[in-house]
Amino acid sequence: MSADPKELEKRMQSAMEALKKEFSGLRTGRASVNLLDPVMVEAYGQRMPLNQVGTVSAPEPRLLSVNVWDKGLVISTAKAIREAGLGLNPAPDGQTIRIPIPELSAERRAELAKLAHKYAESARVAVRNVRRDGNEALKKAEKDHKISQDEHRQKSDEVQKLTDRFVKVVDETLVTKEKEIKTV
Repeated sequence: MSADPKELEKRMQSAMEALKKEFSGLRTGRASVNLLDPVMVEAYGQRMPLNQVGTVSAPEPRLLSVNVWDKGLVISTAKAIREAGLGLNPAPDGQTIRIPIPELSAERRAELAKLAHKYAESARVAVRNVRRDGNEALKKAEKDHKISQDEHRQKSDEVQKLTDRFVKVVDETLVTKEKEIKTV
């Protein structure tokens, strides 16, 4: 645990990157290769990420294509995509699996918006946890007489400004994602 602003910023940035990764998996009606990132395929006696058994591409705006490298894994890959809870219906065609992206219903858009809010709240909590860790480190440093009370106050303000900045970025990212979900 450290009160170093660079270290705290790095940890907050990783919370943002996790949020962006989760958002990239939220379907918005447009084909995105990141949509299949959470899919895990039963292959060679273990569960593997989809990108380790085939190549994902988006040849058309409303179609994803997975070129499975091992012909024996086509069926289990299609099954994994179908069961991933993404609302997709893959169609195997030789070593390629075609995945049409259906239109989003108003109900599904609302579900996706709720999910986006949940992801954003998790990111805010992660950022606030970093703030808490930084503030605890500052308290300990003051208690151990490594920094003065004034330094503690000044550095706490810096940590709070950093937190506010990242929470604002989370909120802006959420607004952008909501617009994307509702306007597709």
